[in-house]
Amino acid sequence: MKELLKKLRKYEIQIRKAINSQMQGDFHSVFKGTGLEFDDVRPYQYGDDIRTIDWNVSAKGHGMYVKTFREEKEQTVFFILDVSASKDIGAPGKTKVDIGKEICGVLSLAAVKESSHVGLICYSDIRERYIKPTKGHSQAYEIISTLTSLKPTSTGTNLTKAMAFALNAIRRRSVVILISDFIDEGYEHNLKALAQRHDLVVIHISDKRETDLPRLGIIPVIDKETKKTVWVNTSFGEFRNNVGLHHRQRQDYLTQLSRKHEINFISLDTDEDYVPKLLRLFKVRNKSMKTS
Repeated sequence: MKELLKKLRKYEIQIRKAINSQMQGDFHSVFKGTGLEFDDVRPYQYGDDIRTIDWNVSAKGHGMYVKTFREEKEQTVFFILDVSASKDIGAPGKTKVDIGKEICGVLSLAAVKESSHVGLICYSDIRERYIKPTKGHSQAYEIISTLTSLKPTSTGTNLTKAMAFALNAIRRRSVVILISDFIDEGYEHNLKALAQRHDLVVIHISDKRETDLPRLGIIPVIDKETKKTVWVNTSFGEFRNNVGLHHRQRQDYLTQLSRKHEINFISLDTDEDYVPKLLRLFKVRNKSMKTS
């Protein structure tokens, strides 16, 4: 736990320093509120935008009223982490789920320093953990501790159910960071709904063991989720090509889906440094916040 915290703090400091130097201090945090929230109503005045009229209040017969808004100063950040068995693929300490947990930890520490409320949903094909959002460093440490000790009770994957739970649990518009390998089907409708209701960030994690198989001849391959064993010929060129093609198609599909629904999207491999890609993500979000 101590080693993990030390590593996460190092990454967090690296991210913050890079942001401050590259953006020359003009950085709108990914965790700061960027929208408006309802404050009160007041009588309509000449020149007011008719789109702000509160028709429910006005219908009471005491005159025309418009809604007033205030800038959101605090943000709620929710992590949805896929902890299904397929995420266990990778080198010891660098599996897909290990990287996902690290990213949750780094961004949790960064978020609480911006006074954000932070929450966590861990899902396989059932809800594994749910931590309600709140502020403070103790919340970040609770999330990190939970992730460190988490041992999922199910090996399955159901992203549709995970997002359905998030849609019901997260009432207030939030920054939602969804981390998964997206080895599943039929989740598109709920992904679109999540993007419409919240500020959605998708982080796709993969491992080269899934796409760049060594030539070992005929070997047994165990499906992490179903526990079934299948014998495959890793020296067979067509099989190797099909595996790589399927991965690229899944990644391209996710990229296109994210672009279509205005979702911030990055794809990571377990053996690469994820900090630079997170920095680029923050830059993109910074530009979009300025123009929104």
